Amino acid sequence: MSHSVSATAFAAAFVALALPGTAFAQEASLEPGDETVSEDDTQGSVIIVEGYRQALETAINLKKDSPVIAEAFSAEDIGKLPDVSIAETLGRLPGLAVQRINGRAQSLSVRGLGPDYSTSLLNGRELVSSGDNRAVEYDQYPSELIDQGVVYKTPYAGLIGQGLAGTVDLRTIRPLSKNERIINVAGRLEFNEGGSLNPDVKGWGYRATGTYVDQFADDTLGIALGVALQSSPSQVKRFSAWGYPTENGTMVLGGMKPFAKSVDLDRLGAFGTLEWEPTENWNTSVDVFYADYRERIPMRGIEFPLYPGWGASTTITDLQGTGMADSVTYENVQPVIRNDYDRKDTETFAAGWNTKYENDDILLNIDLSYSKADRRLQQVESYSGFGYGASASDPSDTVTYVRGDGGFPFQFTNTADYSDTGTIFLTDPRGWGGGRNIVQAGFINDTMTKDELYSGRAELAFKLDNGFVKQLVGGVAYTDRTKKRDITQNFLSLSGGTSTNPNDPGAVRELPIPQSALLDPMASLGFLGFGPQVAYDPFALIADGTYVLTDIQSSDLPFPGDWTVSEKVWTGYVRADLDADLGAIPMTGNIGLQVVRTDQSSDGFNSPGGINAVRTAVTDGDKYTHLLPSLSLNFEVADNAKLRFGAARTLARPRMDQLNASSNATIATQPTGALNSLFSASGGNPKLRPYIADSVDVSFEKYFAGGKGYIAVAGYYKWLKDFVNPNAVSVVRDFAYLLPTLSPEQRAIAEATTTLGFVSGPDNTAKGSIRGIEASAALPFEIIAPALSGFGFQTSVAFTDSKLTVFDTVSDTSFNSDVPGLSKWVVNSTVFYENSGFEARLSHRYRTSYLAEFIGISATRQFRQTYSESIFDAQVGYRFQEGSALDGLSLTVQALNLTDEPFVSYQSGDRDQVIDYEKYGRTYLVGASYRF
Repeated sequence: MSHSVSATAFAAAFVALALPGTAFAQEASLEPGDETVSEDDTQGSVIIVEGYRQALETAINLKKDSPVIAEAFSAEDIGKLPDVSIAETLGRLPGLAVQRINGRAQSLSVRGLGPDYSTSLLNGRELVSSGDNRAVEYDQYPSELIDQGVVYKTPYAGLIGQGLAGTVDLRTIRPLSKNERIINVAGRLEFNEGGSLNPDVKGWGYRATGTYVDQFADDTLGIALGVALQSSPSQVKRFSAWGYPTENGTMVLGGMKPFAKSVDLDRLGAFGTLEWEPTENWNTSVDVFYADYRERIPMRGIEFPLYPGWGASTTITDLQGTGMADSVTYENVQPVIRNDYDRKDTETFAAGWNTKYENDDILLNIDLSYSKADRRLQQVESYSGFGYGASASDPSDTVTYVRGDGGFPFQFTNTADYSDTGTIFLTDPRGWGGGRNIVQAGFINDTMTKDELYSGRAELAFKLDNGFVKQLVGGVAYTDRTKKRDITQNFLSLSGGTSTNPNDPGAVRELPIPQSALLDPMASLGFLGFGPQVAYDPFALIADGTYVLTDIQSSDLPFPGDWTVSEKVWTGYVRADLDADLGAIPMTGNIGLQVVRTDQSSDGFNSPGGINAVRTAVTDGDKYTHLLPSLSLNFEVADNAKLRFGAARTLARPRMDQLNASSNATIATQPTGALNSLFSASGGNPKLRPYIADSVDVSFEKYFAGGKGYIAVAGYYKWLKDFVNPNAVSVVRDFAYLLPTLSPEQRAIAEATTTLGFVSGPDNTAKGSIRGIEASAALPFEIIAPALSGFGFQTSVAFTDSKLTVFDTVSDTSFNSDVPGLSKWVVNSTVFYENSGFEARLSHRYRTSYLAEFIGISATRQFRQTYSESIFDAQVGYRFQEGSALDGLSLTVQALNLTDEPFVSYQSGDRDQVIDYEKYGRTYLVGASYRF
């Protein structure tokens, strides 16, 4: 449900947001039943209170008076949300869950549907994303600069950019709603349990925030400014398995790539709003948001090829156990010592202008906005080892594992010293570059992503109040979005020779690690039982020329990684807001229709595949129209009891990388397949259509204890249509452009058969359903006994089930699949106590297993099933009360991930076949804020 709001910061916002008929105020759109409430009409009703309890009561009122099914949160005070990340705040709302990435909550699932199926807004305007898809990385948005947020679970016709599962709208401060000058400063120190895992990232950080809000010219001109500076570390102990082959009928660990990862997030966020209300009829505002987000992620570990059948030179001895071997010894192990490093630099900017005119008859709303996100992601792999190419004459190791007993899945012992620079060299330890005639001592992905969005909208409302229709609203919106991704890939070879060809005697195959780049040896994998290893900065080796960048396109990508996707979307809508009595039952609601016209296109490359392939530019796209009706009805069936009904069609646009026009072709030696063709390819689909859902929602809500408590039960059903199958084989393409590249024999075969071939990639050949039940409650303990005043409890439980059928139109077969991001059970709870300025909370987030998304080789995407996870956070604080010499000062201590809950994924439906096992440790924060 909600986080809290202090009343001095919240007074006018309570009036503007919580009174019946006002709904949630949205910057860029008029919401159902939205009206302007004069502050002069509300001064007598403002109650000044503070703390989490009041924020919870406010959230209950928001839920009660909302014209659609929605959830909300608010800051306890200006610049203060109790969570480190906005994603964590959202993840505590009923029916929502988060996925942790590098220990931080980052991506969001709404009602069992993952981040690809919901939309994010900032002040009512669609947000761009810094990644290569649409899902917003929420940790780029400082929680201290977000005043409120709303999650729409059912849409209405004026909600532009509505998602398939829901729509998240983050809001910054509206200065004229605050009614007073506010100056607030805050700071927190942040500590990771056990310090840093890497010598070049510190184990502590800080967060600092300043906010200024003021009103001028008889409260007709307002300004709000905020800045948030953050340096936040996180630590990841990661075991990562290659897989589990079978040796003499027993599964063994086939190889692994464990790391000790440190993440240093440095972020500067700022917002500004200028609001002018020269008359009671006219309001205009300009707001700007900016974030500079930088991550430095050193990762040090050792990659172990272990299973002989997978190209290792090992022998297996002392194999114990059945099923999954309990103990195995591998001899002649020649690993790759890894000093990898990721650098991510992101800038996000958003600006908007809104003006609204209202009188007794009409309301006119106009909004213009622009936003962009630029990201550069550099991912370096750097290799060292005993010698080039896993030669039998080089030293080797003997490694033994024993199955774990509740922690990491394996514990190891070994004999080699990986910190000895006398035996460890920069090299290509496994000879991976041999097939490419290079010494592959490393690899670098350098990816540039730019997302740019222009939007505008205008809407007009006619007030009728005829006993059934309260007002009629019509509007039109236009968005023009372009996302571009460019990736440069290079192998890292060693300098100093006449050639990088390992077959050339002049090739440099090994170099000592330069002293200038060396760091203190560290026991990176001590959590698995290994000793210290060499540590160095790979970017320093690129800068000083030790590494030579070899410009070769990797064949590991399924298709060329450079692409541009453009979307031009026109949306027209009409809506009737309802307010009537059905007999003795008051009813409110709305009925409306959106007409969405889309013109999408993509620029990419066709490639005949392989190394040094010549790429051919290609452009393709499509145009289409969707009708999206919506209906919301709210019945006050008894005193403080509401029955809600919603029905709507919603859409979610496909992922940007799936709209990629690029493809990577394969040319066979003989005709094969249904088309009897030499040609096939993998790639994107620029004609891909959106996911569609027809949904029905029902909710019953009962409020009690004077609005301090409630219980709600909601159910929903979504019929999923045009769902995207990412690995279909259904697109037929003409490969005649490849004829000049063929041998005479191949060309003769192609001309005698066909130049057509299948392209495997995404299509809209899946469908299914998703259904769920949500129950939420807030209970003030004072209704049990007056002595328990100050104690309270809030919780939500959500059950979601799905059925997704994927069709193969070529083989005329189908199979069932999981919906990404769906946990069957999600539980969020908080127990709290507040009295005389003292505050204490314990929060819990739980979700069952789900299909999670990961970044794979060459920045591609992978999905794997996870273990369930249960996360506890705690917070204790004190607010000095009015009359105290320290009035305005608040002190806070927080502890996150109290039980050090791991994040675990596995393969093949077998929980023993763990692929990733990550532990993040506990994080502690100590902070203070002062409000002048």
